[in-house]
Amino acid sequence: MENKKELSPEKREELIGTLKVRFEKNMNRHKSLEWAKLQAKLEANTEKLWSLNEMEKTGGEPDVVGYDEKTDEYIFCDCSAESPKGRRSVCYDREGLESRKEYKPENSAIDMAVAMGIELLTEEQYRALQELGNFDTKTSSWIKTPSEIRKLGGALFCDRRYNHVFVYHNGAESYYAVRGFRGSLRVS
Repeated sequence: MENKKELSPEKREELIGTLKVRFEKNMNRHKSLEWAKLQAKLEANTEKLWSLNEMEKTGGEPDVVGYDEKTDEYIFCDCSAESPKGRRSVCYDREGLESRKEYKPENSAIDMAVAMGIELLTEEQYRALQELGNFDTKTSSWIKTPSEIRKLGGALFCDRRYNHVFVYHNGAESYYAVRGFRGSLRVS
């Protein structure tokens, strides 16, 4: 049985198998990394596995996009072609959600990310992801918004159009069927 932040042994095995297939299929995202080392870290960190499962369940298709030698951490990111389906139609944060008078969505990007144990991508991380492929060519994704923009009611999102990455702004209370968010997770 699955606990709040722990997967059953069967689900862990299934998820690790899925991650291994994706890892091997997309070596361009992590050329110099070895699966065996990553698998050992995953098996030792059940809470991070739970978060990766949440990313997977919501359509994120998480994969390794980097390794931080200083901290000995593998960096996972949502690598689905479009913004994860299970994380769309959300406001930026709780404040934006609560400011809506009507037609409130069910959740916010920040609240969902916190509940999943992941972080929204920064603009820098989003641009780095786009170096690994073409993502969000039909959708868009909320990104971590600087506090000075958020204090004024705004929030940032990105997409890829015309073979370029664009950063836009919207009111944090806005939501669209084609806007979700991508997350990142560090596994040590």
